[in-house]
Amino acid sequence: MPLLDLANIACGFHAGDAATMVRTVQLAKKHHKLVGAHPGLPDKEGFGRRLMDIPAETLYAQVLYQVGALKAVLDAEGMRLNHIKPHGKLYRMIKDDEAVGRACMRAISTFGVPFVGLPGTRHEALCEEFGVEFVPEFFPDLWYDDEGQTVPIL
Repeated sequence: MPLLDLANIACGFHAGDAATMVRTVQLAKKHHKLVGAHPGLPDKEGFGRRLMDIPAETLYAQVLYQVGALKAVLDAEGMRLNHIKPHGKLYRMIKDDEAVGRACMRAISTFGVPFVGLPGTRHEALCEEFGVEFVPEFFPDLWYDDEGQTVPIL
């Protein structure tokens, strides 16, 4: 934790659980780190990296639920939610599936914090459409195609 700038904390669906979220937020607080929500698909076995056929409106509810849970932990510790950065396959689905992207961004916009995503993609366009601040990121450990898109891990 001392080496991080920002801590993306899993919200229980792809990894972690309530007790782990509390301990991790407390550790971030101890080290004066900003905390973001890292919601994912309900896929602990596949670490949130497998495509799942989940209706967009269900994903809307799942993102609200996950980020809301972390926000409650942060509130209890006197900290604030700094950003939202979806995990794994959900991150890609928001970028690649219009209905999923719109539903998830609707949930994300509820929290009034920036979205961390891939520049030049629907991540950025959805943020503009929903009035959400966009924070671009780059993955130095991933491959990119000729259009600047990350190549899927799975």
